[in-house]
Amino acid sequence: MVQERSPPSNRTEGQSNQNGDENLTWQPARTKFLSWRESKPRREHTILRRADKNDDGKLSFDEFKAYFADGVLSGEELHELFHTIDTHNTDNLDTEELCEYFSQHLGEYGNVLSVLEDLNITVLKAMDKTKKDYQEASDLEQFVTRFLLKETLNQLQSLQSSLECAMETTEEQTRQERQGPTKPEVLSIQWPGKRSARRLQRNNSLSPNSPLFSTGWIEEDSQWMTQINRLQKLIDRLEKKDLKLEPFQEEVLEENAKSHIMIVQRQMSVIEEEIEEFRLALKQYVESASAQGGCLHVSIQKLPSDSRFIVYEFWKNSNAWNSHLQMNYSKTFQRSNVDFLETPELITTMLVPASWWVLNNN
Repeated sequence: MVQERSPPSNRTEGQSNQNGDENLTWQPARTKFLSWRESKPRREHTILRRADKNDDGKLSFDEFKAYFADGVLSGEELHELFHTIDTHNTDNLDTEELCEYFSQHLGEYGNVLSVLEDLNITVLKAMDKTKKDYQEASDLEQFVTRFLLKETLNQLQSLQSSLECAMETTEEQTRQERQGPTKPEVLSIQWPGKRSARRLQRNNSLSPNSPLFSTGWIEEDSQWMTQINRLQKLIDRLEKKDLKLEPFQEEVLEENAKSHIMIVQRQMSVIEEEIEEFRLALKQYVESASAQGGCLHVSIQKLPSDSRFIVYEFWKNSNAWNSHLQMNYSKTFQRSNVDFLETPELITTMLVPASWWVLNNN
């Protein structure tokens, strides 16, 4: 069984939370953020500026390709699109050119972006008020607040699932309709939520004692090439082997709390300016979690293409995981993430037979 919590991706920028609140972990709707929203440039301009990684006001083809490649268009088609948008013929797209092009094709999604902006501000205002009023509210009012937060999250998750389904459907239809063996451009693309797991990504597997927590990052290119070579060797071996179908073996499991272990995946996109402080907080969290009797193993991955961390936690059972969530070190880490993360973290949990863990560790 798999359970996911996937809040929508809303990045808010502002100063770190300084109020020392030890009880709630809300993301406040900062005055600076709201005033920026009210005086913002055009919606599509703000969104498309994210493609400008070095913030110099223009996009090279490499920047354009890294941001817009979708696994469907080939490199040649992306290059043709780039020059179509480049009306100034400078081999660099300024953000105004990009904005002007997309503005002509927004259609109904212009209204969608507008509503999302309003929703973003409304939710942040509601959460900010909750942060201020929750402690002094009655038990009934607190219950209603928790219910409304949960219901809001469920509605947004349902909407996100529909959007992901639409994205997959349109991509698949396009691939089926295209003629000829056009080779898609394969890149490391920033996709939200669970879709990112289906994209080719460069990643390093790190332990709590990794240089990640001390001197720096592992060299990306060598790790990347190593993974490619390993994958190529595996493909070569599979191509040389005859396919053998083994009869299905049914495993009979005991129905008790000890028959399954809990695997937890936590995906966290960190604000670049906060990475160093986040690493320190993550190190303390991992050390504390690893010391718990119910914790079997903790592993960390850092995606070199962006500032995203993935933490894998293995717990003896769901009770051990739930107890861990109530520990002070766990709550402290959750509170610190309010200021460190660009978006709320995505947590996925899965129960697997405990016998698998025993077999893999013998």
